Amino acid sequence: MDTKTALVAAALTLIEKEGAAAFSTRAVCDIAKVTAPTLYHHFRSADGLLSAAIAEAFEQFLSSKRAAIRSTDPVAALIEGWDNYVGFAAARPRLYAAMMARFLSGADLPAAREGQAMLRQRIAQIEAAGRLAIAPEAAVQVIWASANSAALLFLGTTLQPGVDMGTPDPVPIARLRDGAVQAICTPALPE
Repeated sequence: MDTKTALVAAALTLIEKEGAAAFSTRAVCDIAKVTAPTLYHHFRSADGLLSAAIAEAFEQFLSSKRAAIRSTDPVAALIEGWDNYVGFAAARPRLYAAMMARFLSGADLPAAREGQAMLRQRIAQIEAAGRLAIAPEAAVQVIWASANSAALLFLGTTLQPGVDMGTPDPVPIARLRDGAVQAICTPALPE
């Protein structure tokens, strides 16, 4: 692994372990076993490294999403993608929180744009199959909002230990997903 890749990996390790608030160049250098001048040579600033790490996290997320979607049925594929999204947040809550903070701050993240394009494409496929019950943009909003709502349940449990919300129950999460899908799709026609 080259030095630049090692620094990004160290930054991701730190974020996943302690959260973005604990991000520091000193901690990253300790993990990567390099000096601060080496870090600044590759990234110019702590924010440059953090941006590169978040961009890599979105790439990892997108890669997992591509691998998770197996169905050729667009509604089933939408469900697989939703489950993958929420599963990523559940498995990597601190990283997901840092990713969303960067995304919501308006950072240019090509993999995030590609992920949104994948969702829009999936909605277009559902519409082409004659199964979309609402306008495409509204459907995108419903699916995105429901996946983020479910993801937030996992963040609250991990990132707010003083707030006893307990471990998210998979049954209501599945109901949230199913309710969102039912809100945007017409029932399947009997074969």
